[in-house]
Amino acid sequence: MSRLIIVSNRVAPISEGGPAAGGLAVGVYDALKETGGMWFGWSGEILAHDQAQIKLDERGPVTFATIGLSRRDYDQYYRGFSNATLWPTFHFRTDLTQYYRHEFDGYKRVNSWLAQQLLPLLLPDDVIWVHDYHLIPFAEALRAAGVKNRIGFFLHIPFPPAQILTTVPPHQALVKALCCYDLVGFQTPADLRSFVDYIVHEGRGTAQPDGLVTAFGRTLRAGAYPIGIYPDEIAELAQAGASRKPVQILKQTLHDRKLIMAVDRLDYSKGLVERFRAFEKLLEQAPAYRNHVSLLQIAPPTRSDVNAYQQIRSQLETEAGRINGKFAELDWTPIRYIHRQYERDTLASLFRAAQVGFVTPLRDGMNLVAKEYVAAQDPEDPGVLVLSRFAGAAQALTGALIVNPMDLAGMADALDLALSMSLAERRARYEDMMAELRANNVSVWRDRFLTDLRNR
Repeated sequence: MSRLIIVSNRVAPISEGGPAAGGLAVGVYDALKETGGMWFGWSGEILAHDQAQIKLDERGPVTFATIGLSRRDYDQYYRGFSNATLWPTFHFRTDLTQYYRHEFDGYKRVNSWLAQQLLPLLLPDDVIWVHDYHLIPFAEALRAAGVKNRIGFFLHIPFPPAQILTTVPPHQALVKALCCYDLVGFQTPADLRSFVDYIVHEGRGTAQPDGLVTAFGRTLRAGAYPIGIYPDEIAELAQAGASRKPVQILKQTLHDRKLIMAVDRLDYSKGLVERFRAFEKLLEQAPAYRNHVSLLQIAPPTRSDVNAYQQIRSQLETEAGRINGKFAELDWTPIRYIHRQYERDTLASLFRAAQVGFVTPLRDGMNLVAKEYVAAQDPEDPGVLVLSRFAGAAQALTGALIVNPMDLAGMADALDLALSMSLAERRARYEDMMAELRANNVSVWRDRFLTDLRNR
């Protein structure tokens, strides 16, 4: 069987049971370690350009091939066009989008340079699977170098409607580059519809009901491939971590109070401020919950050198302090806000201890935290998931309480319902969602995508 070559912006330093990584890292590594192959991308190091050399690290069936970036490349490709232009635009936040032509030039240059670094490592029958928005032009660069291999692309974040995408000046160049892939995958049918709409109305191309797309002189296939998790593995982690010190301390300090829990990267797309305000609304509307329920928000830092992320951290800390100052008592702090990472088994056990999982992004491609919260629950006494309709996971997790994160009162009502829900209803909702998670786990995601790519 041909090798699988995974290409992503960052090759995460994943270890079993180590610090929790993002959805891309966990999903990709779980897929790759079953099939064997290579994971290629940035090491996370910033080096002088003449010092950048590929490092190979073999761990069982997986070879990690990493390379550093120069400061200029990091600033233009990663910090600039990827995260100051594409990330906010693809999350419908055009008010935060910044565009500079030289950063787009750097984005293209780094993609071409990375493609050149991968070329000597490729075999003729390798299947190449490229991940996420940092690397949209990667296949175009490989094709220019003469690569004929099957190349697929999966977008982990939302794909915006044409009216939003066209606010990025080089929008046509981006979609033309996407058409150099053999298969382009999205998280949800809504993302796929946005892509097809662009192809037809902006790209002057055609799209068939079976996913066949023709545009910019290329024919490719596009489809929706919602990413999953391994729910039984998460359940095992939740049980294994129950005796860890952070979990025991949490339970002791709660003093039998109920717990609402949220875990997100510190990002303006996650609806963190709105979540805090919805919890405040709950305490205002239902005073009986005061001193009887706490909100635990874990928000590990991310992209701390991007101004928009510095602003959201400051705003979130201000809101937490204001709400705690308003409601706290000598023996109770309403919001516990933690700005650090925890290991995967610890997080899973914390999920298991929480009566409510509060996952309310303003826009998200999938959101695996929602799925992990469900999987971590005690089947005999499961908690309730309160989930934003704007997370891709909302389409599959129909047992969740679906909310609009712009409706603070509506979210407060959902929290009230979740905290008071009967055991019978909680079990029924949990069992429904676990059946979905098992039927569409990360192996199903991988196999569907790679089967379609190989058959393209």
